[in-house]
Parts: sequence; C-alpha cells; structure tokens
Amino acid sequence: MSVSLENSAMVKVAIVQMNSVVGDLAGNAQQIVDYVRRAAENSADIVVTPELSLVGYPPEDLLLRSAFYQQAQICLEQLAQSLAQWPDVHVLVGHPYACEQAHYNAVSVLLNGRVLHRYYKQALPNDMVFDEKRYFDAGVEPVVFEVKGTRFGINICEDTWNEIAPRRAREAGAEVLLVPNGSPFHMNKRDLRMDVMRKNVCAQGMSLVYVNLVGGQDELIFDGNSFVLDAQAQVQAQLPYCEADMQTISFAGSVPQASGLCEPLALEAQIYQALVLGVRDYVNKNGFPSVLIGFSGGVDSALTLAIAVDALGAERVRAIMMPSPYTADISWLDSREMVERIAVRYDEISINECFDAFRQTLSQEFAGLKEDTTEENIQARIRGTLLMALSNKYGSIVLTTGNKSEMAVGYCTLYGDMAGGFAVIKDIAKTMVYRLCSYRNSLSEIIPERIITRPPSAELRPDQKDQDSLPPYEILDGIMQLYMEENQSRAEIIAAGYQAEDVERITRLIKINEYKRRQAPVGIRITHRAFGRDWRYPITSNFRD
Repeated sequence: MSVSLENSAMVKVAIVQMNSVVGDLAGNAQQIVDYVRRAAENSADIVVTPELSLVGYPPEDLLLRSAFYQQAQICLEQLAQSLAQWPDVHVLVGHPYACEQAHYNAVSVLLNGRVLHRYYKQALPNDMVFDEKRYFDAGVEPVVFEVKGTRFGINICEDTWNEIAPRRAREAGAEVLLVPNGSPFHMNKRDLRMDVMRKNVCAQGMSLVYVNLVGGQDELIFDGNSFVLDAQAQVQAQLPYCEADMQTISFAGSVPQASGLCEPLALEAQIYQALVLGVRDYVNKNGFPSVLIGFSGGVDSALTLAIAVDALGAERVRAIMMPSPYTADISWLDSREMVERIAVRYDEISINECFDAFRQTLSQEFAGLKEDTTEENIQARIRGTLLMALSNKYGSIVLTTGNKSEMAVGYCTLYGDMAGGFAVIKDIAKTMVYRLCSYRNSLSEIIPERIITRPPSAELRPDQKDQDSLPPYEILDGIMQLYMEENQSRAEIIAAGYQAEDVERITRLIKINEYKRRQAPVGIRITHRAFGRDWRYPITSNFRD
C-alpha cells in the first residue's frame, strides 16, 4: 500500500517504556498519568504503555483472586477519568479483565474519559517462563482504530510470535500494528525479537511499534529496548536498554519517520546492565535498606560486589570478609584493595574460634574419622549463619555469590554459601563471570587483576583449587550448556567433541543436585533456560537416558 507523505496527516505515537511494580496499581496509574502529561505536551496523538502496565507483569497467582480484577477495573476507570484532561490523546493501557466467566489479558484504548476499544490477547504463551493458560482465556477479535486517517491495530506480545493475530489485524484494515509487550530478557533477545517481528508483521505490509516493559520482577528482567519498524522491516527508532524512557515517533500515514537509534550493546554489556537492573529493582521494590555480601577475595564475590555497588551505590553495600585457617594471604590483600577502590563498608570477622568450637563439640562423635567435606561445609555454614545474623539485626538482604556452573554440579553448600535472599549470578556460567569482570574493569578498574587471574578456590582445605574437584570450567560450562540449556543427549554432546567420562560425570552431577537447587534463593535469569522457572526436573527420579 503506497502512501503519499505530502498528503498524509502526521500522527505522533509516544512509546512509554515504563517500569511497573506488580500489584502497585495506584503507583502504576500515576506513572501512566505522568507519562501522558509529558506526551501531550509534545502533541502526541497516541500513547502506548507495555503489557499489563496497570498491574505489573507477571502478576502470577494474583490473577487467581477476584479482588485483583475488581481493583484493576476500579483503577482503570479512575485512570480514564484522570486522562480526560487530554481529550484527544488515545492511551493504550494493559490490564487484566474479567467478563462473566472469562478472564483476559487486555489492552484498553482510553479516550476522553472512557474505554473506546478493548483488545484481548489471542496467543497465550505456555512455555519457558510463561504459563498464561493457567490464568487467561484467549481472545479472537481484532481491534483497529483510526487516528487522522491512519488505521492502527493492536496485538499483545505473544500474538506477534506467529502470523495469525497480525494477519487478523491486517485483514481488519490495520496499517500500523501497536504491540504492548512484557518480553523478558535473555542473551541476544533483541535480535530474536526483530527477526520475528519482520517475519510476522512487516511481511504483511504493516509498520510496527513494539513497546516493551523495563525493570526487574523477581527472577525476570525486562530490558525495554522498544523499537519501531517500517513496513519494509527497517528500524526507524530504538529506545534504550534497561532504562525507563519515553520517545515520540511521528507517522506520515503509516510510514514512521526516523528517530533516535540506541546502538546495540555487546553481549557482556547486555548481561551486566541486566544484572544491575535486577539487583536494583529487587532490593528497592521489596524495601530493603541495604545489602550484605560475603566477600572472599574470589572472582564470584568480586563480580557480585561490583554489580551491587553499581546498582545501589557504595553507601548501601557492606562487604564481610570471614577468613578461616585456610584463607590465603592474597585473598586478604585483594579484598582490602577492592573495597578501598569502591569505598564500601568492609569488615573482617574471623571464623576460626567458631570452627574450633564446632570441631570440639563433634570430636567425640567424629573420633577416628578423617576430616573431609564435612569440615569444609561446617566453615561455609558458619559464614552463612554469621551473614544471616547480620541480616536479621540490620534488615539488610544477603546477596549470594554462587554461579551457574557451581549450582549445576552442586559445588556449593546448603545453608552455607547458598544462604541468602537473592542470588545475583546464579544464571551466569563461570567462564562468563570472568568475561563480565573484564568488561566491568574496562569501564573503570575496580576489580584487582589478581582476583581475575588467580586459580579459583573455595579455600576450605589446604591448597584447595576448584579444579581438584571439577573439570576445567571451559569443559564444564560447554557440557552444561549443551545438556541443560540446549537439551542435547549425552551421545550428542560426546559427538560434539567432549570426553565421554566428562559428559557422564557432569550430567550425573546435574541430576543428583536438583535437591540443592530447589532450596537456593531466587536469582536473575540471563539465559533462555535458567535453573528455577525454566528447569523443572523431579528430585526423585530413576530415569536414565
């Protein structure tokens, strides 16, 4: 469909990339009002907010409570009245909606104090982290409305991941498709989204306005990165990554006019910014005043400490070094150097006396038995107990420092280094931990180089190294990715070049340590398959593939 730009009226569409808080209906509504005020000052005709913007996404089992729908409806009606002061602005608001016995993931078009149109999401995702069929019924009808001669259709998120709902909108006359999203981040998600939108929307001759949520919600990160494509699938606007923002895009008929383009980020930058956003929102939205980190002088705790400081500021972060008889001198030196660089509160609490007391208490029970992992785990559990005592006393949340490689094979201690409230890097493989440390140091060198280059060690026995108990992390991470993230069989992994004994050992460890992972704190999802919401394997199982 050709459009004469000279004869087309300009339509301004404001993209609201907002950070909703789940359950904070009044606060989210106020955010929408504030954004619409700004958009109206810029002569916007349409304002598009993300999926379920009024209630936050995902609300999960709040959607099983009738009071949640009732309050959402009351809040929507009040919001419509508040927006009536801008009578010519069409505002798209996402919200849950109950009608008779059906429940919908809806978007309402608010205009001049009333609901002009209401669209129901047609494709309900029920894989990976999504289970919308648990809560919602599917819609079938397209919604198209006209502004200044241009016809705008609506889809919601998953609707555009196949061609059915976009085709229905196109057949109903849509020239531009407005798509509110709650699309969670995983590595390289931006390119995947654009490829799918080009295939399912632009290929049908429509321009696209893709409006994504931003913010952290428990394990999930919503990265924003909203964008506009023209009908030829060319990018005409791109909003920032992991930041709340609003941009207004002009359309001449159905043709978007080029606006600001935020450059794509390198993979390490994507991940690091997502981790910072995840920590900031989890801590702030849950009302914690500050965080505690058990700082060992190792690479995992160093990365966690850097992320926490970037997320919250040094004044809200406290590092606790808890040396044992096996703590190396360089761990003390490197820890002190890093905390001086970032200016956080730092304390050293020796666990030697506690460790001696435990061994004395158990001496009769353990008489004649050699020391083994039991004594190693006692040290980790003393540290966990001390951190949780400080957490109780001061109200700070403990950030755990275990990575995905350790969580996969159980190289972690229940009620020890796993004790805490939020696991920052639980979906970060060890090899990526090193890459992220180097990336952070490229911005400003806060992590001492020796922390990155020295061999990793739990320091729970003399001269201990991780590789005494585990294969090299390059091998462990490669097998873990193929088996756990890509669902490949052991035979396929061996065919990819890994040694059969390494594959057998690592896959066995992944299976037998499910009971540990079930007791781990929630943490930030970075890959397309994380332990927790994505990985749902039984603890009790005799299946062997």
